[in-house]
Amino acid sequence: MASHPLLALHAAVVLFGLAGLFGRWVLLPPQVLVLGRTAFAAATLALVMRMLGQPIGRPTWGLALNALMLALHWVTFFAAIQQGSVAIGVLGYASFPLWVLVLDGISARHMSLADAGIACMVTAGLALLASDATDGVRHWDAVALAIASGASFAMLIVANRRQARVQSPLAISLWQNAGAAALLLASVLVLGVSIDAITARDVAALAVLGIVCTALAHTLFIGSLRRASAHTASIVAALEPVYGMAFAALLLGELASLRACGAAALLVGAAILATARGVRATRFGRATPIR
Repeated sequence: MASHPLLALHAAVVLFGLAGLFGRWVLLPPQVLVLGRTAFAAATLALVMRMLGQPIGRPTWGLALNALMLALHWVTFFAAIQQGSVAIGVLGYASFPLWVLVLDGISARHMSLADAGIACMVTAGLALLASDATDGVRHWDAVALAIASGASFAMLIVANRRQARVQSPLAISLWQNAGAAALLLASVLVLGVSIDAITARDVAALAVLGIVCTALAHTLFIGSLRRASAHTASIVAALEPVYGMAFAALLLGELASLRACGAAALLVGAAILATARGVRATRFGRATPIR
């Protein structure tokens, strides 16, 4: 692990941002792509916890529900990237602070003026993203999938608050990935999703996605929290869409439009603003966003 907690944090978020590109590199149905990611991630996390001497705990019905939301989150995330672009996927996911505020507002039956301002920023960012066009085409379906990705991730965050009281973060990640892999395997078999086209290159790419961009990234992120505050970690995590868009430009040649950059500024700004006023530190708690 990086010797400095901030280096570990940024390394983890860089890996999270890189994960979106696999939606372009691996030409497989999103269910199969996420099945490979979660299976490799769960196996690696189990090995890491064994090496660290940490108890892996037991799966619960709560974690099973979380696994369903994780599977939904990643499937819609990669589907958005495949049908649109990396920018659409990462920026739609970055809308999750809005959905957390909505869920909290429903449970608390109120929303502060500052929360409303953050919600307006996210909404404006999504409006810019939806109005953007690639090659003269507006990818409404991809934007809708990306927003679903952000909404399902928000539900996962809220649910994880309860799990964090009784399970370690690594154990939660392990069982959520294992559960998601089991659910996706069942869906692939029941729905008859074709896996005949999988090549050795695809398996190698899925291994990198699951081991490096998921299990290693989670381990770095969680380990850095021992010396970095959740407040700092949340601000760094807000940069994930920026890293993702930068990688897409450098490695895929997907240059973000001015509208997409404006959407990124609003969405990332909303996340940082939420952190600055303590929303992410107190509401997200130990469930600081990790993917």
